[in-house]
Amino acid sequence: MRILLYIAMQIAVLLLVSIVGSILLNIFGIQIDGQSYASLLVMCAIFGCVGSIISLFLSKTMCKKAYGVQVITTPRNQQEAFLLSTVRMLTQKDGLAMPEVGIYNSPDPNAFATGASKDAALVAVSSGLLNSMSQSEVTGVLGHEISHIKNGDMVTMALLQGVLNTFVYFFSYVAAFAIVNATRGNNSDNRNVSFGSSMMFYSINSIMQMVFGLFATMILMWFSRFREYRADAGSAMLNGKECMIGALEALKRGIQPKERKDKSYMQALCINGPVTVSELFMSHPPLEKRIAALRSM
Repeated sequence: MRILLYIAMQIAVLLLVSIVGSILLNIFGIQIDGQSYASLLVMCAIFGCVGSIISLFLSKTMCKKAYGVQVITTPRNQQEAFLLSTVRMLTQKDGLAMPEVGIYNSPDPNAFATGASKDAALVAVSSGLLNSMSQSEVTGVLGHEISHIKNGDMVTMALLQGVLNTFVYFFSYVAAFAIVNATRGNNSDNRNVSFGSSMMFYSINSIMQMVFGLFATMILMWFSRFREYRADAGSAMLNGKECMIGALEALKRGIQPKERKDKSYMQALCINGPVTVSELFMSHPPLEKRIAALRSM
């Protein structure tokens, strides 16, 4: 259902982009024939969406390899038995299918949920989290991750990324056309801008993609922070808010996660994210704000 809604939303986005783009091209006096304009729209939609959709369907495989997740099939000790039984209990409460459950070796006390659908999800917990939290606190963390699955946050984040990418690619091209057109002067013979006409166009386009991409990242991170509050509230509904507050307090005592350049696309999946220069670029709200939000419930 979310994929069908996404296709409908993408069509609506393309219509909106085409209208806004036509207005901007007329304002800047840029002439692009209808066929080239349609090709540009389709190209931006493909570039913007295909990557995010592919990463969504490969997310479980990518996370398992990147983090070295060991999926629990038969519990080998009490810790693994506790994880499986707790996840099973929480998913039954929410009416969800049992996800895969795994452990990965890391001193960073963290956990994440991923997968292309609610019925094919993965919940993974770090060894650092298991070794630094009580069973009640771990239960709060697991409730948070189960809430991500219930809310379909993995799918929504990927689809939002695709829509934002479409905007970034398209308006970067429009801005590059406008700047190149302005540098050529106002002669009517110079109004037609062709694709790949100069290195200048490609250089400007690359710069514009970085600029618009910055704003797209801010929007994506705002939504990521919003969904973290929702997942915290979902865990509080499953286990009681004090359980989730205890889990967040335990995260404050633990090792704070660092930015990982090779796995930055996965960081929004975790229960705790790295601190950046500005909260605008943080995938997770500060732990103090999350605790305050739960106390005010």
